[in-house]
Order: sequence, then structure tokens, then C-alpha cells
Amino acid sequence: MPTPIRDFIAGRIGGRRAVETIVTSRTFDDVILPPRTRATLDEALSLVRSHELIFTQWGLGERHSTGLGLAFNFAGPPGTGKTICAEAIATALGRKLLSVRYAEMESMWAGETPKNVAAVFRMATEEDAVLFFDEADAIASRRTTGAAQSHQREANTVVNVLLKELEAFNGVVIFATNLAINFDPAFERRIRTHVLFEMPGVEEREKIWQVQIHPAKTPLGDDVDFHLLAERYEVSGGDIKNAVLKAATMAAAEPGVDEIKRIHQWQFERAMDEVVGGKGVMQQSLFSEESNAGDDRVIRAVEAAERRWAKTAQTAVVMAGVGIVLGLVAVMVAMVY
Repeated sequence: MPTPIRDFIAGRIGGRRAVETIVTSRTFDDVILPPRTRATLDEALSLVRSHELIFTQWGLGERHSTGLGLAFNFAGPPGTGKTICAEAIATALGRKLLSVRYAEMESMWAGETPKNVAAVFRMATEEDAVLFFDEADAIASRRTTGAAQSHQREANTVVNVLLKELEAFNGVVIFATNLAINFDPAFERRIRTHVLFEMPGVEEREKIWQVQIHPAKTPLGDDVDFHLLAERYEVSGGDIKNAVLKAATMAAAEPGVDEIKRIHQWQFERAMDEVVGGKGVMQQSLFSEESNAGDDRVIRAVEAAERRWAKTAQTAVVMAGVGIVLGLVAVMVAMVY
């Protein structure tokens, strides 16, 4: 039955979509994984398939009334196949996947975010779907002791609600993260299986290069050597995908008729160099070491702005009716002058 909270989460209000329902078609054949990662995934899938046997036929569900759900943690660098594998598990179980964007679930109103988290678990139960939280460290981060700020108290409440929902949930939920070190210890204890998504080795990378190419339609030059590319670039599957698309774009932009165009080795290499270079740019600091004085000024300015914003926000919350409007106008005038 539709409710305001559920409508908000599903994106029926204001066009915001916090949960995407995916009818999956991907399988484990669509992803190339290191042997150890694949073996752990097979064990996780076996746990799901034997759940009915263990807790119903063998009676353990009568002895353990909570914590019967299956929570998996997919941890590893970006582009290593975590999302694809979540979809593959849903496909293997014949279920839909509810993919949660936690950033869209966060509410500016105190107390609403925990309600949204609880609503997502209810949706998964009602639809018998696999629940998938991407970038899960945002929702399950370590709780703050003696939280003084309202946002810290709200974050602690969200984790508490998440732990409670996990205890009561009887389905399959998958958490994916690049920063597992940030998880709350109590959350970690509720994870049934941790799956480490390692960076692919040379053999896996060569296969990943190959599966990105259509065997019958993609025109390749005679000089293309995927094994050489796999040896040269120690990157993730996501990086390889991006490089293939970049190389194809380069080849398509070459002069001449389309029938004679080919993707050559140099284009794959140049594309991968750009992908790797782009990652390097993103990892750089915003400020150089030579601008420490400037850094301090920027930090002080940001902190001052945050204090002004907090004071203004507190004033606005206290006001009511016409007072809110007048208060906001006064603040805006004060900021202008």
C-alpha cells in the first residue's frame, strides 16, 4: 500500500528516486573474477539456497528467532564487479534487486532518514527482493560516542535502526563498499559473509579485455594484443571497460569510410593511459604543499561560513508562520549588506 515515505523513496514525489527496482538478467558469466573471490561468492550463494533447509526443515529457525536474514558485505576497489555480482545473485535466485541510493534517502528533516531506512527493508520483504546498498559505509559508519551535533546523533540513530532491521529481516541484503574500515563493529558482526573483491590478475584482465569486445561485430586491427595490454596495465575491470569505449570512440572518429575503420593497439593503449591518468588527477590534493597559508585561509573561511549557516538555520527553525518568512528575509538582507 502506498505511503508518503514509500512514495518518496520510490521517486514518486519530486522525481527523486532513492530505490531502483531492477529486474536483473546478468549472471556470473558476465563478470571475470579472481578464483578466491569467485569461490567465496559461490559459498554465499550456497548459503542462500540452503536457508530453507537449515532454518525450516532442520528446525533452527525455531531456536533462533532473529538474525535469520543473510547479509553479505562486498568489499573492494571500484570497478571490481561488486554491483554486477549483486545483480547476478538476484538473477540466480529469480528475484528482483532493490538498489538503494543512500544519499537520496537522507532527509533534511530530523528523524526522517531512519524511517526511510526502515521503509526500504519493508519494501524488500513485501516484494521478496534482494536488497542492495551501494557505498554502504555511508549508512553503516562507526557511531560517534557522546555525539554533540544533531547530524552526529542522527547518524547514530540511522545505524541503530539499520542494526534493528537487520535482526528482523529474513531476506537477502548485500552491502557494497570501497571503505570497509569505516564500518561500525556491531554492523560487521551481523554480516554473514564478507566477500573481498580483489584486483584482477593478468589472466583475469586478459579475459576482461576480451569479453568487452563483440566477437562478430567489433572491428579490431591485426596488431591488437590483449595479453600485452593485460600485462602492461594493472587495472580493474571497470577501468578496462572505460578504456575500450574510449578506444572505440577514437577509432570511430578517424577519417575515412566506416567499413575500413578498425580499433588498433595504439588506441587501446592511449585510451588506458587516459583512464589511468584521470584516476591520478582525482587522487591529487586540491591544494599544493606550497600553499599552506592559502589553505588555512580557505579552511577558516569555510568554518566561518558553516557557523553563519548553522546560526541562521537554528533561527529559522525556531520561527513559525509569518515569523519564518520575515526571519529569512532579514537574514538575506543582512548577508547582502
